[in-house]
Amino acid sequence: MDWDNIRFFLSVARAEQFSAAAARMGVDTATVGRRITALEKSLNARLFDRQRTGCVLTPAGERFLQTAEELESQILQVHGDLSRSGVEVGGAVRIAAPDGFGTLFLCPRLGALKARHPGLTIQLVPITRSFSLSRREADLAVTIERPAEGRLVARKLVDYSLHFYASRHYLERHGVPATTDELSRHCLITYVPDLIFADQLTFMPELYGPSFSRLECSTAVGQLEAVRSGAGIGILHDYAAHRDPQLQLVLPDVRFDRTYWIVTHADLKDVARVRAAIDHILQEVRASKDVFRRE
Repeated sequence: MDWDNIRFFLSVARAEQFSAAAARMGVDTATVGRRITALEKSLNARLFDRQRTGCVLTPAGERFLQTAEELESQILQVHGDLSRSGVEVGGAVRIAAPDGFGTLFLCPRLGALKARHPGLTIQLVPITRSFSLSRREADLAVTIERPAEGRLVARKLVDYSLHFYASRHYLERHGVPATTDELSRHCLITYVPDLIFADQLTFMPELYGPSFSRLECSTAVGQLEAVRSGAGIGILHDYAAHRDPQLQLVLPDVRFDRTYWIVTHADLKDVARVRAAIDHILQEVRASKDVFRRE
């Protein structure tokens, strides 16, 4: 049985689409189809039901998925053992992170990881509501909630804080609110409610009520830019906002405390490329720990 064909099977099973699996593996859809057909012939079983909206595993496919994942785990364990014996770090490592942490903190610090390991291809992708490490959609993730299910290894990365901010120009025109009740007289920059992917992002549910004027943006980076432009008052990460000369802290006694976690699948924790990325992120966060919380 060809291991490469099994890799294609796992990719299709997790993506639930031939086209999505092809994009993830860097090949065309026809190649994925040929690989799956070859695997089905070798097993003498149909593994997927093709549908217009994607594909679903057949009962035979469901049974084979467990075997394929066990085989994948064994191969990854071998890779981890070799990694500890001094094999050069290389290949692709995909890091999933919330856009605030990924863009505002991590992205400027990934060049050092690449310089240290020239053979490493680093992929930084955003976390979405349907994101899953168990489906191997990334090798490791920075999350704002500790996962409670799956064969995942989670480690606390850092505590961080958020406060209300506005641009100095906005406050000159509209005044500085002295209490949270006075926020009703201002435009608030918030997340789009139905696109919030974690409860930890709903800082003050009442802000989404009909009494508040809002400009809603689904990303933390977008909210930062909206606040900076003078569109309104928003809850921003202190590590991104507190040193910005265009921004002013509002309602300093209202602070929101959250935690970042660094998470990977148990099968990947000792693989060299994943270990290198985790160690680099831990090192960079430790070096900048003081910027994450503002009292």
